Amino acid sequence: MPEEVEEGSVAPEAVAVERAFGEVNRRRILSDYLRTAGPVTPENAWMHVYRLLLWINPTISLAHCYESDKCQPHKAWYSRSLAVHAWLAERFSVPPAELREHVDRLFRTALPDLVRVEVEARRAAAVKHLAPYADMEMPLPGDDPELIGLVLDVLGPELRRPELDASAALDLVERVYAHFARENKRKNLLGRGFEDTLAALVGELPGHERWSIGTRVSLSDIPGFNPQGTLLKRTEVDLALWEPGSHGRRLLVSAKWSVRADRERQFDSDFEDYSKASSGGRFEYILITNEFDAARLDAACGKVHGRDYLFNQVVHVQPESVLIAYGPEIGSRTGERPPRAVERLGRRKSRSLPGHLANGRLLSLADWLARTVQE
Repeated sequence: MPEEVEEGSVAPEAVAVERAFGEVNRRRILSDYLRTAGPVTPENAWMHVYRLLLWINPTISLAHCYESDKCQPHKAWYSRSLAVHAWLAERFSVPPAELREHVDRLFRTALPDLVRVEVEARRAAAVKHLAPYADMEMPLPGDDPELIGLVLDVLGPELRRPELDASAALDLVERVYAHFARENKRKNLLGRGFEDTLAALVGELPGHERWSIGTRVSLSDIPGFNPQGTLLKRTEVDLALWEPGSHGRRLLVSAKWSVRADRERQFDSDFEDYSKASSGGRFEYILITNEFDAARLDAACGKVHGRDYLFNQVVHVQPESVLIAYGPEIGSRTGERPPRAVERLGRRKSRSLPGHLANGRLLSLADWLARTVQE
């Protein structure tokens, strides 16, 4: 669905999602956040990303770092999630139970707008169909006496009321349903929210003035790329940075919060499109991700096209958090390595991460911003 939609041309639910999660509202929330967030530096950029986009997995009440079904208490990623959550709480200087109040700002700010508009749209649509049954007291969308009964069984003594009036009951049901359905809505915000967040943070750094910065940019709008027909005119780059002049650098960024198999295949096809359209010399192809799976990160770092690496650079929002997930921090600030650290990292793919960090194939967001935007 396009970024802006005309009401009446799509379903009310789609209009609600666009109002709450669309580009206009995303950028408003980001602007409001940055006004009070304090100075943005390469070193603290990862914390801003997490404050805005990291969320708490509702099934385990821990910071989300992997697929929910693999993070349950009987799976390996539960202990890893515990380690990451504890480390993040320490870095944010908050008790672990309070970390949820310091992350997920973008989604939590947009969600009430979505719930309100969706409820209004659903009720308005129902009214038209309920009119012929006005004398029959038909149930309304959201009527769920069993849920109300469960709530009153638990909270009734505390509320000191035997029942809720109809309006309050409907409101309660809608809010409960929205709470448990909200994770299904997150995908509508996360991908483009990640792109917009990265662009906004780059735009706050000293040195950003020498770059043109755009999200979801058509190749035709980037210097050094020629239109290549209708298909490639629609090809968009998640995040693009380019310098003025015919010899300026051109950075094409694939911003992916996580890296699944389908996205791995997309990387090759995107690069082919970019290469065919390029007429201005070499461009740099960058992956920025928050992927926690060591095998996927290893594959991205080692991915080749012809005789060269596909990505000029693979960037992780905070790679230290990945090392925390798999074991103790690898190496100290003096360069000494804990004797059992690599052993505790476990599988071969996870043991490759310190090497990728050491040789520069995998960079932290802080290092990439410092080397790219402020160099």
